Amino acid sequence: MALKFTDANFEELVIKSDKPVLVDFWAEWCGPCIITSPVIDELAKEYEGKAVVGKVNVDDNRHITEKCDISSIPTILFFKNGKVIDKQVGAVPKQLLTSKLDALMN
Repeated sequence: MALKFTDANFEELVIKSDKPVLVDFWAEWCGPCIITSPVIDELAKEYEGKAVVGKVNVDDNRHITEKCDISSIPTILFFKNGKVIDKQVGAVPKQLLTSKLDALMN
């Protein structure tokens, strides 16, 4: 299961992580977000110990949503060493997300 990132824990779990991080910005009312959600959970299991995978509910965590300049959802940000390295907007195939996450590990 993917981690739940919040305004309160984002700095600690994402920015200060020593592993690559995938952050899915989503909302309960967003159809494409619901389609993407199981894929994010699968990635969390598959990359356990190698990367950090989690979700930010944009309705509940407006501070970090604004700070990351999220204007469309789902938006997936890929962090390495506390910085955004890549971005994906919209529902996409799992293999696209895995290729982007794999690229961060090199």
